[in-house]
Formats: sequence, C-alpha cells, structure tokens
Amino acid sequence: MTMATLAILVGLVLLVWSADKFVEGAAATAKHMGMPSLLIGIVIIGFGTSAPEMVVSALAASDGNPGLALGNAYGSNITNIALILGVTALIAPIAVQSQIIRKELPILLAVTLLAGWLIYDGHLGGVDAAILLVVLLGLMGWSIKEGLSQRQDILASEVDDELDSHPMSLKLAVIWLVIGLLFLVLSSRMLVWGAVTVAQSLGVSDLIIGLTIVAIGTSLPELASSIMAAKKGEHDLAIGNVIGSNLFNTLAVVGIAAGIHPLTVESEVLTRDWALMLVLTVGLLVMAIGIKGPGRITRLEGAVLLGIYFSYTGYLGYGIISH
Repeated sequence: MTMATLAILVGLVLLVWSADKFVEGAAATAKHMGMPSLLIGIVIIGFGTSAPEMVVSALAASDGNPGLALGNAYGSNITNIALILGVTALIAPIAVQSQIIRKELPILLAVTLLAGWLIYDGHLGGVDAAILLVVLLGLMGWSIKEGLSQRQDILASEVDDELDSHPMSLKLAVIWLVIGLLFLVLSSRMLVWGAVTVAQSLGVSDLIIGLTIVAIGTSLPELASSIMAAKKGEHDLAIGNVIGSNLFNTLAVVGIAAGIHPLTVESEVLTRDWALMLVLTVGLLVMAIGIKGPGRITRLEGAVLLGIYFSYTGYLGYGIISH
C-alpha cells in the first residue's frame, strides 16, 4: 500500500512534467515545420493535453482494468469543465471570442450525446470503439480544414504569443518531444499500477479510482496551461485547451481503450458520471456562446462550477470511505 501510494505521487509529478514538455516540444516542432498557428492551437495543444489520459487509459485497458480507463476519461472531462474552468474563471473571467471555439462547442455536445448512446447498453466493444475513432478522424479532418482556412482567428494570435514566450530550436523541440513521450509512458505505468493496487487494497472499484485520483492527476496539465493562459489574457487558449481535451478524451481515449479491451459499463456511469458530464457541457455551451451578450464565464459562474466539482468529488469520496 505504501509503495503503491508513492508510485501514484511520483507518477503524478512525472506525468505533469512530461506532458508539459511533450506538448511544448510538439508545438515548437510543428511551428518549425511551418504548421499554421491556429492548427497548432486546435490539434497540437488542444488534443495534446489529453496525452496523459490516452496513455493511462490504454495501459489500464491492456492490463485488464477497463473501469480505470473509462473513469479516467469521463472523470477528466468533468474535472476539465468544473474544476479547471472554475478555477480559471475565478482568477480572471474568461471571455470567448474565437469563432473556432464557438463552432467546437456544439460538436462537443454532439460527441457527449453520442457517448451516452453508446454506453446505454452497458457495454463498449469493438464496434463502439470503431464508431468513436471514425468520428475522431472526421473531427480531425474538419479541424485541419478550419485551421488552414481561418488563419486570422484570435486563437491563432494567442498561440503565437505563447510560442514566442518560449522560443525553442528545432533540435531542442524534438529532444523535449521524445523525452516527454518516454516519461509520459513511464509515469503512466507507475500511476496505473499504484491506482489499481490502492483500489484493490481499499476494496473499491477501479472505476471510482479512475474518476477521482487518476482523473485529477491526468487533468493537471490542462489546469496549469489554462491558469497560465488566463493570467496572460489568452482566454480563448484557456477554454480551447479544455474543449480539445474533452473531445479527445471522449473519442480517442475511450475508443482506444475499448478497442484494446471491451468495457463493461456500470449503470451509474450513465446516470451519474455521463449525466453530469452532459449537464456541464450544456452549461459551458450556454456560457461560452452567450445568450444576451458576448460569451463569458464570470467569477460567479466559476464559483458555481467549483461547487459542482467539489460536491461530486465529495460524493464519490464518501462512497469510498463508507465502503
């Protein structure tokens, strides 16, 4: 138990560090290769911050712990909206100006509804995995098209500012990309082993561990990047990180995990976790698009999001303690 707890702590620290270096290296490499800034923001940074969830869930599924994989993905989505955007909005209200992000939000809602439809029968198998990954490929194609056709979107200028603040040679960018990826896999392996061991010792399901400890840990890179972006006034980059990550979690992370090992979905995943994920996604859509004015997540709305997150996590935590 002690070694497992230590593995979780060390794994989380290494995971945050390696994910940051991986995304930084990938973004700088893409910039050197001439990729448009908007495309870097949508694909590299937005989806790249989900690398921890993808590696952790793939390893968990391959080890025969599908509950951990699914809990990690859905738990990270809940954490991204409720905790990360909640904290970020408290630091600085988030104004949403990017047209790309306004287009991505309805897509995120549609993908969330698709996820609910697929898990309704309590099973995620090869066909479900194929559907999720095909939708992901279609979304990636759309993102590339949008990134190439709308280079003047405000998100592009925020990405430029972010890359200019961390100048990096191509050689150094590739080195950090490789090192980040290697440590990402190593730290994920430590985290999965520690989380499964702790779950077994406490007598709780790996789903609950995935929804709590692992989900928070794999979402830390998004938390760090969103807070930094908000402090610099890069509001669209902050919310873009979350939207891109949630799209990737729902489609790629779950799709890859289900493709590796069929997932049995407990009924409470639909009625508790997915339902909350849906409510938060609808709320984010309403706040970010704006009904009577410009899209904006205020400090009050950020506080509400945090309240929802702590209530949900407290409920899960109470279940662990009272087990």
